[in-house]
Amino acid sequence: MGNISSNISAFQSLHIVMLGLDSAGKTTVLYRLKFNEFVNTVPTIGFNTEKIRLSNGTAKGISCHFWDVGGQEKLRPLWKSYSRCTDGIIYVVDSVDVDRLEEAKTELHKVTKFAENQGTPLLVIANKQDLPKSLPVAEIEKQLALHELTPSTTYHIQPACAIIGEGLTEGMDKLYEMILKRRKSLKQKKKRQ
Repeated sequence: MGNISSNISAFQSLHIVMLGLDSAGKTTVLYRLKFNEFVNTVPTIGFNTEKIRLSNGTAKGISCHFWDVGGQEKLRPLWKSYSRCTDGIIYVVDSVDVDRLEEAKTELHKVTKFAENQGTPLLVIANKQDLPKSLPVAEIEKQLALHELTPSTTYHIQPACAIIGEGLTEGMDKLYEMILKRRKSLKQKKKRQ
């Protein structure tokens, strides 16, 4: 426990950007994390932002400033601005919307190729896993070609159901782990220079 609290004091709040195509469930994830209950949402025109102190898992007590950016095509050019210098990226994918996985892949690869995002930890949430026709996580990982991301991009793909919150704690724990690992690595690199 002492190890985690020493890591927490190293920074005030994590900056996390949440991206994904429209209707993937980004805002549902955001408000499930904030209120730990389902909140009926409307399509995001622009962005939602919330400061949330995580309440479960190994990341419990960590304060995060989330930016949930709309996924409509006309809003996607804004993703670059919101994802610059972020601690972590959450990319939400609709596991049932097979027809748009190629589009989701294209947009994800664009974001991770921005110079400012090189090496930024990535949590892919395979949302709507509770639905009968949802693709298995391994298939989503393959369709999104996650293995083709830049070598410096660490990622984790998490099966989830944002409506009931299943998988979100585990996903946030993995993202937090990747962020800590990256910070440690950057700190060591700085010392060597």
